[in-house]
Amino acid sequence: MLSFTADLAASQGARSYQEDAAALWPGPAASAPRFDLPAEDGKLVAVLADGMGGHAGGALASRTACSSFLDAYAHEHAPARDRLRAGLRASNHAIACEVEADRALRGMGSTLVGASFGPEGLEWVSVGDSPLYLWRRGEIARLNEDHSLAPLLDELVQAGRISQQQALADPRRHMLRWAVTGEELEHFDMAKKPLGLEAGDFVIIASDGIHSIDEPEIARIVAAYADAGPEAIAKALVRNVVGVDDPHQDNVTVIVVQPVHVEAATPPPETQEPSEVTQVPAETEVPSESTDEPRDKTA
Repeated sequence: MLSFTADLAASQGARSYQEDAAALWPGPAASAPRFDLPAEDGKLVAVLADGMGGHAGGALASRTACSSFLDAYAHEHAPARDRLRAGLRASNHAIACEVEADRALRGMGSTLVGASFGPEGLEWVSVGDSPLYLWRRGEIARLNEDHSLAPLLDELVQAGRISQQQALADPRRHMLRWAVTGEELEHFDMAKKPLGLEAGDFVIIASDGIHSIDEPEIARIVAAYADAGPEAIAKALVRNVVGVDDPHQDNVTVIVVQPVHVEAATPPPETQEPSEVTQVPAETEVPSESTDEPRDKTA
C-alpha cells in the first residue's frame, strides 16, 4: 500500500510582498493558517493559491482560498471528487464575502490547485495557471490545464500566425482567462478519474513563479534530489528559481508530494495465556515437545 510524505518551500522572489499561499493536510503551511484537524489515514490533501489584487488583496485572496478549501474539504463526507468541488466552491464564496465586506478589494482573486492523494491515487481541481506536474522515472508532465493566455498564443504559433519569439514576448502571455474571484466559476479543470501513483513518483504543485526554470530543468532537479525526499526537492527548486536572478522574479511556492510504499501491518499471532505451573515430581517423565502450540490468526 502507498502512504504519502510531503513538504513545501517558498520565496518572495524580487517582490516586496508575498501573494502565494499553500497548505498541506496533514503538514505545514506557507502564508496560510496551518490546518490542524486530525489527518485521515492513508490520505493527504494539498492546496496552493497565487493571489492577485495588490499587496493586501492578493495576499488575502490566496490565504482565504487555501484555508476555506481545506475546511470545506475536511467537512464534506463524500468521494474525493465531490470534496474537491466543495473546496473550490467554498474558496470562491469566501473571496466573494471578503469583497462584499470591503469594496476596496474588488478585483482581487487567486489561482487555486487542490489535490487529493489516497489509495486510488491523485485527483485534483484547478483554476488559473499554477502548474501541477507528475515526475516519473526521469520524465515530467503537466497534468492540469493552463488558464492563462499562453496556450492560445502557442496555438497561434502552431498555426503560423505569429512567431515563437512573438508569443514568448507578448505582454498578455501571463494574463488569466479564469481565476477564483468570488464571481461565478465559468471554468475549472478536474481530473477525469484518479491517476494511479507509484512509489518513486513525485507530484509537484507550484505557483507560476517556477516558470523561470523550464520543465527539463525541473525534472533534472527532482532527479538530483529524489533520494533526499520532498523537503530537499522543494528547497532546491525554489533555490534554483531564485538563482536565475531575474530582477522581476515573481513569488514562487512549491509543494512536493512523494508516494512511498509501506507494508500493510499484520496482526501479531494470538498466544494462549500460560497455564498455572505445577511442580513435576522428579520420577515423572517430562514430554520433550509441547503439543499445545499458539494459533496464528493469519494462517
